[in-house]
Amino acid sequence: MNVTNKITLLERLGAYLNGQGTEEEREQLRLAKQKAFHQNGWFIPEFVDLSIQQIADNFLRRPLLEAWVAQYPGFGELASPKNVGIVAAGNIPLVGFHDWLTGFLSGHRIKLKLSSKDDVLLPHLIGKIAEWSPQAGEITEIRDVLKDCDAYIATGSNNSARYFEYYFSKYPHIIRRNRTSVAVLTGSETLADLEALASDALLYFGLGCRNVTKVYVPEGYDFEALMTAFKKFDWLMDNHKYKNNYDYNLALLMLNSAKFQTNDNLLLHENESVFSPLSVLHYSVYRNRAELEEQLAGNPDLQCIVAADRIPFGQAQAPRLSDYADGVDTPAFFAAL
Repeated sequence: MNVTNKITLLERLGAYLNGQGTEEEREQLRLAKQKAFHQNGWFIPEFVDLSIQQIADNFLRRPLLEAWVAQYPGFGELASPKNVGIVAAGNIPLVGFHDWLTGFLSGHRIKLKLSSKDDVLLPHLIGKIAEWSPQAGEITEIRDVLKDCDAYIATGSNNSARYFEYYFSKYPHIIRRNRTSVAVLTGSETLADLEALASDALLYFGLGCRNVTKVYVPEGYDFEALMTAFKKFDWLMDNHKYKNNYDYNLALLMLNSAKFQTNDNLLLHENESVFSPLSVLHYSVYRNRAELEEQLAGNPDLQCIVAADRIPFGQAQAPRLSDYADGVDTPAFFAAL
């Protein structure tokens, strides 16, 4: 199949995700979302719907896809397709969609290993593509074990990444490890900015690598407005999994006599680490913005930096097609094969 035909299918998939299919198709999507939630309690309907909407709006529109592919002349026009293995993560709904999308358009054959935490939604979407076009359906094969591939893309924890490096070292590969995101505040942010930042931190319960887990604030910063803004996510405490994490981390901080603040849905704790436990937001005080920027630029653990002059507040969890994980250009990787 040529790229134009594939984009037509992806555009149809976007319409399907936006509920523009038949009544039967809308019911199929509803049941798939329901099954995903029943299988993984973190995939609540609100966050599954959000992920699906972001994909439909930011990935699956024809003008966006055509402009993106046009950046790579000859993309998808291959004389000898390779077998590319993709090991998908499962921390937030459909987190592996972009890798699959890129592979699907590239012209290579995709061997996909799903996370047990997210093995409902992506197979459902791939199945719809196959239903509309059996030829397109043959591009992707879902496997329990990946072997005999010519290249690999694998996403996982730091621990699993060591195994990926060992097993895939002799093949072209992209190996992704734990990453997280931070925000830099100046003290001049509006309440709307801080409420948008709350979304950057707490959408998907904070489980994504693009979620803000730490904020940097200037000396003398008043946290009252920040903690008030984050109360827009009070409803997370209705989820027992999130509340259990909050109660556990609250107990740890109290037992360790650590200083912290809380607004009853989030724990704010001063800590040097950019990684924070679920339901906890770390912070550090900076004195010189230029020095801080230099420090952040050299940190390999960072996926995104949210600030008034960087990724806008509220946009961390709304990546575009060219916002590549770990800054690695995946279409260029596929093209180079």
